[in-house]
Amino acid sequence: MIAIKLPNLDFLSQRHRALVFSGVLIGVSLLSLAVLGLNRGLDFTGGTLIEVGYKAPTDLAEVRAALSEGGFGNVMVQQFGTTRDVLLRIPPVGEVNDAELSQRVLHALNQAAPDQVELRRVEFVGPQVGKELAEQSGLAVLFSVIGILIYVAMRFEWRFSVGAVVATLHDAIVTMGVFSLFQIDFDLNVLAAVLTVIGYSLNDTIVLFDRVRENFRKVRKGTVLEIMNQSVNETMSRTIITAGTVFLVVVALYLFGGESLRGFSLALIIGVVSGTYSTIYIASAAAVMLGVSRADLLRTPKEAEADGRP
Repeated sequence: MIAIKLPNLDFLSQRHRALVFSGVLIGVSLLSLAVLGLNRGLDFTGGTLIEVGYKAPTDLAEVRAALSEGGFGNVMVQQFGTTRDVLLRIPPVGEVNDAELSQRVLHALNQAAPDQVELRRVEFVGPQVGKELAEQSGLAVLFSVIGILIYVAMRFEWRFSVGAVVATLHDAIVTMGVFSLFQIDFDLNVLAAVLTVIGYSLNDTIVLFDRVRENFRKVRKGTVLEIMNQSVNETMSRTIITAGTVFLVVVALYLFGGESLRGFSLALIIGVVSGTYSTIYIASAAAVMLGVSRADLLRTPKEAEADGRP
């Protein structure tokens, strides 16, 4: 039988630098969220989404000028896949229904480019629905974080619970910060991806903490940092396989999944990278800084009796 030699990398020796790096990331993300905010999709803001196709490549500046002349000054115009496909995001316009609005938009575009524009898709979301979705999504994130805090505190120890929550919030803030900084559309698909990132990050952290608890009870010699590093190295193969597989899948979705899945897959790409990093350098480092010790995770006499072990 071939013995596999485990790596022995000193991850936590870089924890202070990692915390500074994470502090900068979170600071930039929060600043961007406060100043620029999220480029919320129609799911949250309400309004009309119109997709049009041109027979030849078109310039977005010309499209904006045509819409402005037609009375639509506050329209977000962007390429949608190719230079022939254009996506228009129009905020709510009085009592005009989506059918009438789309015809007015099509007429304005045809004035500038006769017989060159084809209407492909029209979607309408009411502003009240958007407001309710925004509130409910915020509550979903809040309750998930509270649930994580309670679950990890009951299963492990409060220092690990704080570390897990800090790592989870780190991943969520960094992911939303990237979307805010580059003003990428933030819709319900992206929100679902952020919640998925929270679950992925927590799962990765729980796997590591399970090994840490096991090693604290099994390895009688060694400092807290040595046992933490040993646990990270022992779970590294699992982390590489899991994170690598997920990363390849979401990259494929980003490249070939189409425009509707681009924001979702991008959020997952950021989350997978951030989640793997935060498990090692944020969750573990936070537990060490809060003073976790062997005594915090050793079995009590009652636990040993419950397991039927001496």
